Amino acid sequence: MKAMFWSKLLNRRFLLFTLLLLVKGSLVMYVVFDIGFSWETLVTELPFIWIVFCCIELIARKRKMLYYLLSDLLITLLYFTVVIYYKYYGVIVTYHALHQADKVTKVGESTYSLLDPYYLLFFIDIVILGAVHFWPKRKAASEPSFAPHWRPRPTRRMALYAMIAASIALCVFNIWPNRASMNENKQAEDMGILNYEVYTLLSDSTEKQDVVPMQDITQAKIDGLKGFREPASPKYFGAAKGKNLIILQMESFQDFLIGLKINGQEVTPNLNKLVQETFHYDRFYTMAGQGTTSDAEYVVNTSLYVPHHEAATDKYVEKALPSLPKLMHANGYDTATFHTNEVHFWNRSELYKSIGWDRYYDQKFYGDEDHIAFGSSDEILYAKTIPELQRMDRADKPFYAQVISMSAHHPYKIPESKYKMTLPENMEDTLVGNYIHAQNYADYALGAFIQDLKNTGLWDDSVILMYGDHQGLPIYSLSGDEKDMLKDMLGHEYGYPDMFRIPLIMHVPGLTYGAAQHDVGGQIDILPTVANLLGVSTANQIHFGEDLLNQSSNLLPMRHFLPTGSFITDESIFVPGKEYQDGTNFPLPGETETTPATDAQYERSLQLLNLADSFVSQLPNKDGSPNE
Repeated sequence: MKAMFWSKLLNRRFLLFTLLLLVKGSLVMYVVFDIGFSWETLVTELPFIWIVFCCIELIARKRKMLYYLLSDLLITLLYFTVVIYYKYYGVIVTYHALHQADKVTKVGESTYSLLDPYYLLFFIDIVILGAVHFWPKRKAASEPSFAPHWRPRPTRRMALYAMIAASIALCVFNIWPNRASMNENKQAEDMGILNYEVYTLLSDSTEKQDVVPMQDITQAKIDGLKGFREPASPKYFGAAKGKNLIILQMESFQDFLIGLKINGQEVTPNLNKLVQETFHYDRFYTMAGQGTTSDAEYVVNTSLYVPHHEAATDKYVEKALPSLPKLMHANGYDTATFHTNEVHFWNRSELYKSIGWDRYYDQKFYGDEDHIAFGSSDEILYAKTIPELQRMDRADKPFYAQVISMSAHHPYKIPESKYKMTLPENMEDTLVGNYIHAQNYADYALGAFIQDLKNTGLWDDSVILMYGDHQGLPIYSLSGDEKDMLKDMLGHEYGYPDMFRIPLIMHVPGLTYGAAQHDVGGQIDILPTVANLLGVSTANQIHFGEDLLNQSSNLLPMRHFLPTGSFITDESIFVPGKEYQDGTNFPLPGETETTPATDAQYERSLQLLNLADSFVSQLPNKDGSPNE
C-alpha cells in the first residue's frame, strides 16, 4: 500500500514539483520582500517553472524523474542563494556573484551564521523524493498487474507547446514593463526572482553602458556634479607637509559604538578618549561594495567608486589605477600596507600591484599566532606593525602606511578569553551581543596601538586617520529581538543612516583638537583630504571625492547594499522605488526636517557613476598591454 502511494504521487510529477517550487518561491518572497504567497507570486514565479517542466516532458524520453529532481535542485539552489545573499548584502544576487564562489568556503563561519534552521527545508523534498525514487526496489510478484495503472499518462504535445507559449508570454509580460526600474530589488519583486535572473543575464549581454570619452572626463565636471567648489586657496594646504601618513581601517566598525554604554560599561573606551582630542566626523559613510573590506581599501586609495556588480578586486585590478600610494610615492614617500590575512584572498595581490604599494605585509609576515577570524589577532597585528613603522620612520623620507584590522569580522566569534566586558544575558549569543564583544576587544587592542604610537613618537610625527570599512550589523540579518536591542541602545529604530554610518577620526599634529565634525563625507573623500593636508597636488589626478576640510556640500552615490540610484546628500539617504518619484528619504542623524532629495541629484549621482566606470574602463592596463 505504501509503495502504491509513492508511485501514485511520483507519477504526478509535473503538479508535484510545481507545488514544491511554488512553496519555495513563496518562502523567498516572504524573506526578501515580506509578501509571501500571493497571486503575484503565482503569476511571476510559475511561468518560468512551467517552461522548464514542459521542456522536460517534450524532450526527455527516459529518466524524466531525474530531470525533474535536477531542475528542482538547481532552482532551489538559486532561491537559497538569493536568501543568503540578501541577508548580508540587502540586494538580489545575480550571476555576477559567481566570482565570489571560491570565497564561500574561506568565510564559511560567516556564511553559516546567516542560515536559519528552517532554510534546510528548501532541500528536504529533494532528499526524500530522490531517496524514494532511486532506492533499490524489489519487484513484488503482483507488481506487473499494478504498474501499468500507475504509469503517467502521456501529455499531448500540442498542450505542452500551448503551455510553453502562454508561459513565455507571461514571463515577457512580467519583465517588459519593469525593465526601466533602476531599483534591482523592485525589479526582482515585480518580475519574479527567476525572471529577474534571466533578464539580468540577457540584458548584460545585449546592453552596453554609454562610455564617456576620456577627454570629457575632467575634475571640473566631477566637482560640478558633486556640488563642490574648489577654493582658490584651500585651507590647511600643506599644514602637515613632510609628516608621515598612517591610515587605519577598522573592521566592521560603525559610528554608533562611540560613546555607547551598556550597563554603565563603555564599549569603546579608547576611542571615546581619542575623539576628545581629534576631529571626529560623525556623519561619514561607507562606500564599499561586493568586495567589502577589499573594496574599502580600493575606494580609499583611488577615490573611485566600486564597480556595479562585482568587487573591484575582480573587475579593475588589471588596470593601472591612479592612487594615493602612487601619488605619495611620487612625492618622496615610502609606502606599505599591513594585513594579517593571506594576500591572495580577495585577489589583493593584484590589487596591490594596481594601486602601486611599494610592499605589503600579510600572513606570511604575521604568522598565525593568537588566531581570530582569518589570521593573527589585532593585538599581534599592532604589536608586529609598530617596529616596522619605526624602521620606516628612521629612513630619510616620510612614509604612508595603511593598517587593516580584522579581529572584529562577521560573525564576530572571538574567544571568550578576549571578552573585556559583561553583557546582559539576553544579549549573549546573539549577533548584536557578539558584535559588541568583538568591537570592545578591537578597541582594547587599538588602545595599545595608540599608546605605542605615542610612546615611539610616531603619533606626533604623523597624520593619522581611522575609519570603519563597512557596516557590521546589516538590517537584513537581524532578528526582531536584535532590532529591539538596537532600538533600546540607540533610542530610535535602527535604519540605513545608522547601518552605513562609520566613523572617521582625524589626527593632525598641531591642527586638530577634540571636535565633532558634522559635515557629510564618505571613504571616497579621504584621498583629496589627506593630499591637501600633506601639501600634495591632485591637479593631475582624477578623483571623485572632495576635501572634507574645504567642503561646501556633498553627494555620495551608493553602489552596493542599496539599489542602484541610491545616494547620500547633506541631509538624507535617498533610495529609489520603481523610479525616482516613489523613492524614500531617510534623514541623517541630527536632521528633523529634511529637504527631499531632488530629481537633479538623482541624475547627477548616476552621471558620477557612469563617469567613474568610463574613466576606469579606458585606463591603460598595468602590464602595458593594449586597453580593450
